[in-house]
Amino acid sequence: MKTRNNLITAPIGPTLLAFAVPTLVSSILQSANGSIDTVWVGRLLGSNAVAATTNGNLVMFLLTAFVFGFGMAATILVGQSVGRGDIAAARRVAGTAIGAFVPLAILLAIGGWFVAPHVLDLLDTEAEIVPLARAYLQVTFLAFPAILTMTLLMMTLRGSGDAITPLIFMALAVLMDIGLNPLLILGLGPFPALGIGGSALATAVANYVALAAMVTYVYARDLPLRLRGPELKYLRPDPAILKLMLIKGLPMGMQMIVVSSSMLAMMNLVNRQGVDTTAAFGATQQLWTYVQMPAMALGAAVSAMTAQNIGAGRWDRVARITGSGILFNLMLTGGLVALLLWADGSAMRLFLGDEQTAVTIGRHIAKLATWGFIPFGITMVLFATIRANGQVLWPLIILFISMFPVRLGFAYGFQPWLGEDALWFSFPAGMMATLIMATLLYVFGNWRAERDMVVRETANG
Repeated sequence: MKTRNNLITAPIGPTLLAFAVPTLVSSILQSANGSIDTVWVGRLLGSNAVAATTNGNLVMFLLTAFVFGFGMAATILVGQSVGRGDIAAARRVAGTAIGAFVPLAILLAIGGWFVAPHVLDLLDTEAEIVPLARAYLQVTFLAFPAILTMTLLMMTLRGSGDAITPLIFMALAVLMDIGLNPLLILGLGPFPALGIGGSALATAVANYVALAAMVTYVYARDLPLRLRGPELKYLRPDPAILKLMLIKGLPMGMQMIVVSSSMLAMMNLVNRQGVDTTAAFGATQQLWTYVQMPAMALGAAVSAMTAQNIGAGRWDRVARITGSGILFNLMLTGGLVALLLWADGSAMRLFLGDEQTAVTIGRHIAKLATWGFIPFGITMVLFATIRANGQVLWPLIILFISMFPVRLGFAYGFQPWLGEDALWFSFPAGMMATLIMATLLYVFGNWRAERDMVVRETANG
């Protein structure tokens, strides 16, 4: 199989970079989608609407994070199966992932519509933006099944060594979302004027159309993970695979929930500083998504490449894959940090327009906190390598310590001395703590001894 040779036998540095670049471009497109949506909302509806989407997007990130861990488990299982040359096992993993979690996403979407107002109350959302945030969040919940399914399919495809197909259909979703936003916000042409709810509806329509197109493409090109004929029974979750995905996926999903829940707690502190600070923090988060994209893309590439090499028994290549990932991360993330700090004023005005108070606050936040994404990038590579062999508990423990005792402890504990700046300094403090502990785990941990990521034949298979 071509992808197997690419990730297992080809030169490590060029192959890792070639695999990471489509994932990076896909991440850029996904982040650009959110950023351009924010620009549309900010320019057409004002900073209150930007603050409303900031609260809503955090909630959606929390829910997506819950299933992200299971997608990561599927990626690793598919990768190790492909590395062993067992395509049937890879298809069984993909079928179980889709068959188990799509119904769950539908239930979450239905429930989310009704609980959205209560969630916003928990976030201590300012009263003046609650109606906007509720309208945005409720419609966004309707997109959740498509977003989840797209995410699972893209992650399993990357596990098989295919980074191009996810890029193609992420681009389709982004272009549709960008084009529909102003039409549905303002009600241009035959479209109704839906305000902030139109932005959320644009996301939903774009993701459902892109999902349908991607499934059609997978079958038209007869890609390795497609299910035909008797293989369609793999959509009935295999208990053994599902158990393995739960055991490994739950801690990985909890890692994302730890990060996002600490951000929700931070959002509560930010909201207390006023609408200008909330809007500035929302714009800063949009910029930070770009800064962390190389780390996330290289982490995904390292995870898939390491999993396939472990499956093939090529442990001699694992450390070199990790080293290449760290080097590329230092170059790319460091460059983006420098670029953002150089152009922070223009970047903030892109999201916040001419509202000078919010722009000034956003520039201040960026100067104090953005450098922390350099150690963050190294950590993502170390965690990707460790998780590729099934060790998922210690990364969860490390993140919990870094996000709560360190980050939130810093934010709360240093406010009497640093004031509002304690919130912004807490981000690099947490990232440095994570890097130190991740390095100790990589060097001294027993993660290389894990041997439980093999998909075995069952009665369902």
